[in-house]
Amino acid sequence: MIFRFIILCALLLFIEFYSYQAFRTLIKTRWVLISYQVISLLVLVFIIYSFSQVDRSVGQTRQFMFTTGLMLTVYVPKILLTLIMFGEDIFRIGASILNYFVYNAPRKEMMPDRRKFVSQIALGLAAIPFLSIIYGIFEGKYNFKVIKQTIFFPDLPDAFDGFKITQISDVHSGSFDNPEKINYAIDLINAQEADLILFTGDIVNTHAKEMHPWLETFSRIKEYKYGKFAVLGNHDYGEYVTWPSEKEKDENFKAIKNLYGQIGFKLMLNEHTYIQKGDDKIALIGVENWGVNFKKAGDLNKASKDVHQDDFKVLMSHDPSHWDAEIKDHPKNFHLTFAGHTHGMQFGIEIPGYFKWSLAQYIYKQWAGLYENIGRYVYVNRGFGFHAYPGRVGIMPEITVIELKKGRNVG
Repeated sequence: MIFRFIILCALLLFIEFYSYQAFRTLIKTRWVLISYQVISLLVLVFIIYSFSQVDRSVGQTRQFMFTTGLMLTVYVPKILLTLIMFGEDIFRIGASILNYFVYNAPRKEMMPDRRKFVSQIALGLAAIPFLSIIYGIFEGKYNFKVIKQTIFFPDLPDAFDGFKITQISDVHSGSFDNPEKINYAIDLINAQEADLILFTGDIVNTHAKEMHPWLETFSRIKEYKYGKFAVLGNHDYGEYVTWPSEKEKDENFKAIKNLYGQIGFKLMLNEHTYIQKGDDKIALIGVENWGVNFKKAGDLNKASKDVHQDDFKVLMSHDPSHWDAEIKDHPKNFHLTFAGHTHGMQFGIEIPGYFKWSLAQYIYKQWAGLYENIGRYVYVNRGFGFHAYPGRVGIMPEITVIELKKGRNVG
């Protein structure tokens, strides 16, 4: 523990030293530089103090989210500055070696000075994540997007040709702080002309009481002709805090499960039902959370017991790593899986239809949007809410509308 603390302190000092070089190269006013150093020190002390006060019995608080946002706002730009300024030092050291051994330069002229234009470029580039993270905190986290997708299936029952499914996921109601924005998002959900709505888990961060101020708001989600269904996410089990007793943990879990019913959703716990339309039907299957690095309460075989091989199947499973590990090659052939969980890391770059990048892709093979494996699909919702970092940059909160079409995908 002490060794890790020493390593962390050394890394922070390294970042502070090199990010300071960019300012020192461009700014010669002494009081400005001293002010920068004092502010940097105060921010660092505040961040360390705030994280040291995290109470494992409480979980995520407003102060924790504020501190996380502050840390990212300050240190992501400083890390970028450090990479550029350290890179310049590698160049300067190389140049000094060349000057010494090849050009026999005098000692005082051997090491090139720092160049102003490098510091200017570094600060200009660092301003991009700095401003983006601030935007994400004040605007991005509530910049809801409706994303529509059409998926073709040759074996889709005729009556379900054109059937539309709305999906929401990862609400994390304990993070919300703006009723007006959330009501706007509910209006967006209700504006979609869909037949069915699915909620793929994480209604809270940890505690059932987080949802209590929002029950009336989410109860405004309209009724759907073919129903409102949900599954649990990893946060719904209340396993990220220390509980006084197992009894209190169990009571909280029971209360969280009841929340879904209180807002009109049928919670599916490793079970299935059939959606009937005309003379045709599709199987809707809901499993509890199953993740490669998270709780494995989901039981796919139990949930799909008595579902026939030739039934058209729609599956809800919160964590997309489940699709990659068990679902995509399952002999029962699950046609379409709805997942969430990743939030797209709430930070990335996305140009719809052309390019998307996030650190999430280095953890999850399927992390945002639609993925296919031999005619079977998973759709990973980018999340409705936010967690830890109180914002979103590039990867915006999502309301999904999937239209099922009969036929082959010719795109």
